[in-house]
Amino acid sequence: MWKQFISDYLNFTRKERTGILALLVLVAVLIILPFLFPFFIKSKTYDHSAFEKEIAALKITQADSTGKYQRKNYDEDQPQYAQPSEKYYDGKEEWKGKLFYFDPNTLDEAGWKKLGVRDKTIATIKNYTSKGGKFYKPEDIRKIWGLNEEEKARLEPYIKIESAAKENFYPAKNYDKPATEKATYTPAVIDINTADTAAFIALPGIGSKLAQRIVSFREKLGGFYKTEQVGETFGLPDSTFQKIKLRLALSNPDVKKLNVNTATLDELKSHPYIRYVIANAVVQYRTQHGNFVALNDLKKVMLVTDEVYNKLLPYLKL
Repeated sequence: MWKQFISDYLNFTRKERTGILALLVLVAVLIILPFLFPFFIKSKTYDHSAFEKEIAALKITQADSTGKYQRKNYDEDQPQYAQPSEKYYDGKEEWKGKLFYFDPNTLDEAGWKKLGVRDKTIATIKNYTSKGGKFYKPEDIRKIWGLNEEEKARLEPYIKIESAAKENFYPAKNYDKPATEKATYTPAVIDINTADTAAFIALPGIGSKLAQRIVSFREKLGGFYKTEQVGETFGLPDSTFQKIKLRLALSNPDVKKLNVNTATLDELKSHPYIRYVIANAVVQYRTQHGNFVALNDLKKVMLVTDEVYNKLLPYLKL
């Protein structure tokens, strides 16, 4: 058995023996060849002296042209690389403006530039006055962001507020009236069922997004039946609602009503006070027991609690 195995697998023909011998010789040559390279290839040396001389000459030339090779005072050369931003302006720049008496409430952009005020600060002032902001006294200039203390101190003595502006915001005292009488200011009151977004934006603490949310909430409800509902608007803080509460009025409490016997599931669930599960329960109850005879029958639906019923009642009809 073993003789047959050796005879089958370890006996080679003459051509096979020649091929194996050639492969072994080739492998041996490849192994020895790397060790023979140093004998056939002569290493070449490079002269770096010329290159080093050129570098030294370049350094001498640069030092002669600048007067110094290394910077000894970085802060001295800083303005050549980066100018300080206006936000961190420290007032050490040379004042380029021309001082004259002016009224900050009426001064135009050219006048501010003539005073030497920077463009970004002018934009801040114009944005303030365009939104109704006023300067009541010279000291108010110190509230402007972008002016440093040196600029404020330089401009303040030249501020002259027009008397008409003062009269509008500081009514003259009437000494003939009793001392207990005081000038009162009555803020504007808006109707929450008819006011547009612009009217809501005029209220303190209400921006464009909150105003849009209030109007959208009113439309989904079908109108407000009491002013407290405004406070339920998503994203409206209670502190903000308390500030505007006294400026909200309701002259017409009529609202759009849903017919509980004919309203579809989609119509019911689209109302902010009716969740899907409640709308589905109402529709299923109506299908099984027929139309509601009275609105009070809605309480027979298990999910319609007294709280839900009382909130929904002004929006329901038969």
